[in-house]
Amino acid sequence: MGVFEAIGTESHEEVLFGVDHESGLRTIIAIHDTSLGPALGGTRFYPYADEEAALRDALRLSKGMTLKSAAAGLDLGGGKAVIIGDPTTLRTEDLIRAYGRVVDSLGGRYVTAADVGTTTDDMVLIAEETPWVSGLPFAQGGSGDPSPATARGVMAAIRATGERLWGSTDLAGRRVAVQGIGKVGMDLVRRLTEAGAETVVTDTNTESVAFAVETYGSEAVALDEVYDVECDIFSPCALGATINEETIPRLRCAAIAGCANNQLAVDSDIGLIVDRGILYAPDFVVNAGGVINIAAETGGYSAERAGEMVDRIHDNLVAVFESADSDGVNTHDAAVRFAQQRIDQAGESRFKQRSSEK
Repeated sequence: MGVFEAIGTESHEEVLFGVDHESGLRTIIAIHDTSLGPALGGTRFYPYADEEAALRDALRLSKGMTLKSAAAGLDLGGGKAVIIGDPTTLRTEDLIRAYGRVVDSLGGRYVTAADVGTTTDDMVLIAEETPWVSGLPFAQGGSGDPSPATARGVMAAIRATGERLWGSTDLAGRRVAVQGIGKVGMDLVRRLTEAGAETVVTDTNTESVAFAVETYGSEAVALDEVYDVECDIFSPCALGATINEETIPRLRCAAIAGCANNQLAVDSDIGLIVDRGILYAPDFVVNAGGVINIAAETGGYSAERAGEMVDRIHDNLVAVFESADSDGVNTHDAAVRFAQQRIDQAGESRFKQRSSEK
């Protein structure tokens, strides 16, 4: 499939390919939809197998950001950027600054933030090249690392899921398998432990696994074994597409609720989940804490106000569950419908405004 065919398939507004030969920068910025506002989405710095894989990731992630912001009730569109390469060897000040200039060339249609492989320190450098950056450190008036807010939101979603399944938000004695314990996953393990839940963890980083075992009393399992763990909730917190036709038959859980983006390999996989009698908490509703936290920077950041906004993920997910029941659809489709309604309404308002100006 060619580049334009790939972009057309996902109905993106714009895709920008940026390069800086001196620093080695190769970046793709995908703007999916700006009906609700400027496209907000993090920058992922990752050693993709090839350029096609990088483009595919940018397209999928940016579409997910559109749905995430819309479902969270934010006046923001969806975008995502990827930098191709290994951040441990390729990252330099020159490269990050060059990337900031690429972001600046879009004139505010895209606002970036930290993501996998990038940090708040990177955002500080980017901010010296463009104002279109969020998630800066507290000292600079920003909201800092969005990971704790994302974990807080996932925790709110897990409580809503528990309420749906067992009539209670109490997680004491519940068993949660967390796939991927990076910054968000590890903070989620901490929160679950404090709530009295048992955790089973896996990650490619053996040091992180050892830390979780020693600090939180987690049980460690091999990467591929996590799908076979008997648990109440399976929480995907690694990269996307881990919920697929091969892994779904192996799951031994009552529900899926995690922070990974694009957890379903393809949308039709929701049918396999439903057939298994597993409750699915849609990823773009569950993992919206980070973008909500960043959106709270508007008008001056307040951690207390941001936390209250993030906690509403519980109510958003409850609304999705109720909508799925009333409409007779699965939870994924219910969440997409909810988000798309906000986007369509905004598009109609813009069309009417333009028509009246003619």
